Amino acid sequence: MLPYLPDDLRQYYNHTIHPELMRMERKRHQLLLLLAVSFLLILGIIFLQLYIGIFVITLILMIPVVLYITFLYYELEKFKHVFKPKIINLVLDFIDNDVSYSTLEYKENASIAPKVFFESKLFAARGVDYVGEDYITGKIGELEFELSELMVKKMSPVLNRLDNVFRGVFLHAKSPISITGQMIILPRHLKQYYLDALKDFNLKSNARPYELIKNVRFRESFMVYCTPDANVKRFLSEDMQKLLLKYHDTTGKDMHVSFIDANIYIAVAQQKDILEPVLWQSNVSFDLIQEFHSDLIMLMKIVRDFDECN
Repeated sequence: MLPYLPDDLRQYYNHTIHPELMRMERKRHQLLLLLAVSFLLILGIIFLQLYIGIFVITLILMIPVVLYITFLYYELEKFKHVFKPKIINLVLDFIDNDVSYSTLEYKENASIAPKVFFESKLFAARGVDYVGEDYITGKIGELEFELSELMVKKMSPVLNRLDNVFRGVFLHAKSPISITGQMIILPRHLKQYYLDALKDFNLKSNARPYELIKNVRFRESFMVYCTPDANVKRFLSEDMQKLLLKYHDTTGKDMHVSFIDANIYIAVAQQKDILEPVLWQSNVSFDLIQEFHSDLIMLMKIVRDFDECN
């Protein structure tokens, strides 16, 4: 179940997002019709070749079909690259009406830099394959932030293949206030996957496990490691603990958080792309918009809580 959302989102969806989704839905139906036509053309040429057996004629007939299929491929790619930016920008327009956020900007083909990703100290392995998209920037209170989808992989030390290091949404925010101390928060049930990251963090930063957390459910769900100079109350307030638990409970997604001096890094693992359009089924869904909106709002609330503690 997703967290409660105000009726404003439903009204905005009905009046602004839904009409755009319906326009894109009509385009999707047109593309499906074109795909059906191309399939029938190819099938017809195959039967013609079997019937007359003259390869040259079949080859001549295939030329316009190949050109048609090339055009169709271009239209499919255009549909994909128009749909997502349009819908994401509409959701961001709704979010930045809140005075807590500055104007949010979106770039489809940009992403957070690898250097920033590894500075989080959440992931020790250096990915040999780093791909990102859907880059969003803005300001939450006094903190500037950036986030994007990332897919980071490394070469397996045992098998000749790439293993996932991280796939999901990654956020980075920086406080204008000088803060010292470091802390990382990782899902407890995934501890075996982060032994290298924990080892690096402990050795390089003289960090140790932090066990003085009163919230029993939080201790059961997350591991916390911090440096001796970390201000735990600033980094991990009781409200922050409740917020992280709420996000995990409502979405079921694994969350990783680190506070490295004046920087906060949040990595949320998920296997599906943000609002990626599907050709074979309808994309008109309030639930998809609501999920994307809820994820963004929850991430921003975590950053805002950190900002209010400073």
